[in-house]
Amino acid sequence: MNVKVWMYLAYLTVSIGLTIWVARALSRNGLVFLQDVFADSRLAEAVNSLLVVGFYLLNLGYVTVAMKESGPVGDTSQALEQLSMKVGFVLLVLGALHFFNVFALGRYRRGRLRQQALHPPLPPVRMLPPQGGPVPAAGPNPPAR
Repeated sequence: MNVKVWMYLAYLTVSIGLTIWVARALSRNGLVFLQDVFADSRLAEAVNSLLVVGFYLLNLGYVTVAMKESGPVGDTSQALEQLSMKVGFVLLVLGALHFFNVFALGRYRRGRLRQQALHPPLPPVRMLPPQGGPVPAAGPNPPAR
């Protein structure tokens, strides 16, 4: 086998291994976040599974599309340079997808919390005095001195 084939095999091994490792880590550690976002553990687990499947599809699709190297690979150092570029792009795609998911789920969570917080939990007891001004009376019947 020539150097280009070895580079392809190393690229697939590293990229697929990284994709599996990142997907497992995000799935395991992201479930707590999803449970907070959705406030329903069954829904959070279902969304977590769907995110993992989508993550695999997007990343492995990108890995296979980006595998082709159009130019010749003459020696081992050239192969390592091309391999590092390809793996670097895979890592950038993994990171971008992660941040997009966190951003989208964070927006959803903020919207859900905003809907729940339309009314204050307790009515205010009294007004705070304005800064630097006199303290207002405690009510219609001020305490006797």
